[in-house]
Amino acid sequence: MPISLVTGGAGFMGSHVAEHLLRNGHKVVVLDDLSGGFTDNVPKGATFVEGSILNAELIDVLFQRHGFEYVYHLAAYAAEGLSHFIKRFNYNNNLIGSVNLINACINYQVKCFVFTSSIAVYGAGQTPMREQMTPIPEDSYGIAKLAVEQELKVTREMFGLDYIIFRPHNVYGEGQNIGDRYRNVVGIFMNQILRGEPMTIFGDGTQVRAFTHINDVAPIIASSVDVSGARNEVFNVGADVPYAVNDLARIVSEAMEAECRVVHLDPRTEVRVAFSDHSKAERVFGMKAQMTLPDGIRAMAEWVKAHGARASSVFENIEVAKNMPTSWARVTLRAVGA
Repeated sequence: MPISLVTGGAGFMGSHVAEHLLRNGHKVVVLDDLSGGFTDNVPKGATFVEGSILNAELIDVLFQRHGFEYVYHLAAYAAEGLSHFIKRFNYNNNLIGSVNLINACINYQVKCFVFTSSIAVYGAGQTPMREQMTPIPEDSYGIAKLAVEQELKVTREMFGLDYIIFRPHNVYGEGQNIGDRYRNVVGIFMNQILRGEPMTIFGDGTQVRAFTHINDVAPIIASSVDVSGARNEVFNVGADVPYAVNDLARIVSEAMEAECRVVHLDPRTEVRVAFSDHSKAERVFGMKAQMTLPDGIRAMAEWVKAHGARASSVFENIEVAKNMPTSWARVTLRAVGA
């Protein structure tokens, strides 16, 4: 029975990947600091360890104790827009923490490191995004993700550590933390509806994204270490059909059986059009996204309505306030008593 470490396994994507690994016959250890996850998300049968990937000593203890064969690294603070204003936090959590894991993988002879990167590495003006394109990230989050990708490549050359890199995008679904006001627009919309609030959209809502249900991503990530041709490659994974954010708001409202009430906020700095080509993943894994956006949103809406609204968390350790979106700045400054 292979044994795998899943970082961020109490979070949204990580818990789904951990569940699929258990189904695939892996013994699973979940490491999560619960900064964005919940113990209820950890699948039954997995061993849970509360701790941070920034704790190099803890990581060494876990690797020595369990003898991991595979590491699935999903722990991250994935808020592209906010990352401009929390640079130190972003690079510590998304880069330094990743390096701690890579070091341990080398020292304890891990067979393969599976890393969830992001289409944020591509930047603007490269749609549909293809793996062979030169990444030009436009935010600190994308820069950190690209740095980890590059570190894995040089680590492979220097030490022989195999890796598989996935670049998912706009993933939503059951189990998502809908209380996070800075990321995951589907969850934000649903939480606002449950709280009787209008849905808030930055700018005019014509931004285009392809939204991906978790069931079209997690199984591929979990099974990737057993797929011939996947090692030491980069894959886009996700849905193929792009939608404007305005269209998403209408679809979410219908699924939540609510009036479509929208408030447009001042625009923020972001990539206007972002969706990927997935032909490489389809060729190697033989799997194609199956869930349409209306069907996926309905499935998530049923889960959300059953579980109820969450209090919207506020990120209190803003490092740079200049040019922060007005709606974020007002809430954050109130939270810290300014």
